[in-house]
Amino acid sequence: MKTNHVGNVCRIATSAVLLLSAAAPARGQAQPGTDIFLFAVSGSESAPRLSTPRRVTDRSGYDNQPSFTPDHAGLLYTSIRDDGQADTYRYDIATGGISRVTSTAESEYSPTAMPGGVSFSAVRVEMDSTQRLWRFDLDGGNPTLILERVAPVGYHAWMDRNRVALFVLGAPPTLQMADVRTGQTAVLSRDVGRSLHKVPNRSAVSFLQRFADGPWIVERDLESGVARVLTRPAGQNEFFAWTLDGSILMGEGSVLFRWRDGGQGWVRMADLGHFGVTEISRVAVSGDGRWVAVVTARAEVER
Repeated sequence: MKTNHVGNVCRIATSAVLLLSAAAPARGQAQPGTDIFLFAVSGSESAPRLSTPRRVTDRSGYDNQPSFTPDHAGLLYTSIRDDGQADTYRYDIATGGISRVTSTAESEYSPTAMPGGVSFSAVRVEMDSTQRLWRFDLDGGNPTLILERVAPVGYHAWMDRNRVALFVLGAPPTLQMADVRTGQTAVLSRDVGRSLHKVPNRSAVSFLQRFADGPWIVERDLESGVARVLTRPAGQNEFFAWTLDGSILMGEGSVLFRWRDGGQGWVRMADLGHFGVTEISRVAVSGDGRWVAVVTARAEVER
């Protein structure tokens, strides 16, 4: 089965395409209630452990899409408050303080540290509902459009200073690689999931690929174009994250699972239910490997 899938995804054509804009989600669209928990990582590489968590957010509303700052000292995330706008907030790990980073007429999603350590990127829903990738200083200042012609962007992940992987909305959604120097893009795959990541210490992008028999996590070498099927997801969740040692973390329900290449498949790492983590969606790992952030649906029924 794996051999057939590898044949399907290896050496996918990478001809550049000019993207056409498509309808973006409606501004102010209701989002589910979610919260973010932060865990310190201890133990050994073969048997990592998670600490008692800090609850980064605890309110009725959307707090989601965590991403660590370049210095690993903070957590950027998307928060939708009473005004219905999605803005970027920052959680300071040392102090526990929360500060607002962006406060704009537009909405910003998926804040992500950029290579170089002095800025972050985010998907901005502009006033006409166009979704494009923008750059911001770490304090939220100097917003600059990165890719003028590429829309509608849903999610992204930086490969290096010049290349960024994009989840571009459409039917089906596509994985595209953009060169920010030229603005050119290439379609790498179609019918992909929303979770895109650089593979640690390698020039490769990882993503969830949907096949006829269901989804698989795939990595694609950016130099050779060769793709390799890694594993099925841990459950129904499509979001995953890499650790420094090359493991993948995914959540299903209240349980965090870990997968290692050549290992025994998905292994239960921790059940976080007794901390109030009931339905894990996104997971983020700090660049130094010391912290794991987990997004969960709020336990109470919101009215």
